[in-house]
Amino acid sequence: MIVALLAATGTHWAALQSIAWTTMLANNLQSGSMSQALEKTFDGKHPCPLCRAVAAGKEAEQKSDFTLELKKLEYPPAPERFALVAPAQFRILPQVNFSAETLTQQPPVPPPRAAFI
Repeated sequence: MIVALLAATGTHWAALQSIAWTTMLANNLQSGSMSQALEKTFDGKHPCPLCRAVAAGKEAEQKSDFTLELKKLEYPPAPERFALVAPAQFRILPQVNFSAETLTQQPPVPPPRAAFI
């Protein structure tokens, strides 16, 4: 299930691209300095075959996705005037203290011993 989720979100393309960049960086480090290798790896002007394959795969995957048709939401017409009406009966309820101290009960004295017999 995890593999299916990762494949559905495109994580496999990110993993392949990371492998391609790592390989390109290692190859570029053999022929130049670190800054030159980083620039050549990530400038986009020198893609390796794996980078091209990843780009082609991403593009093919995006083309095959279906297009989602967005529909405009239609709301029922709102009344022109809106008024709040007070209730006919109104009374204030008494305050009740629901704190933990008022809800606790003392255990029975002595403790029941029927379970130990």
